[in-house]
Amino acid sequence: MSLLRALRTNRAFTDPDSPDRRLRGRSYAVPFARVWSAALAEVEARGWTVLEADPVAGELHAEARTRVWRFTDDVWVRISLDALGRTRVDVVSASRVGRGDLGTNARRIARFLRAVDRRLGIK
Repeated sequence: MSLLRALRTNRAFTDPDSPDRRLRGRSYAVPFARVWSAALAEVEARGWTVLEADPVAGELHAEARTRVWRFTDDVWVRISLDALGRTRVDVVSASRVGRGDLGTNARRIARFLRAVDRRLGIK
């Protein structure tokens, strides 16, 4: 991520076509319930505050705090089935304050997805 973009962006999200490989989301050949449990466990392990968790809709909303300034950011995790019937995980992370996050939201998403991979025994 360029410095200029890091100073002007305060939100990151997954997209299958993202040029940033870390932000392409995940599709797993794993049952929905197992992926949901892994994602929820990782949210809790990271110390994020769960605001809403709806396993039927596959939606989770949490608050995360930045390390240095302790700003509160919002994180939304969406778990659904893709066109091939695999369990899909997409994430949005957005800062509540400021115009630039210096890449914090993108790093948060990447680390979260890698940790979910590990919980599921993938990679």
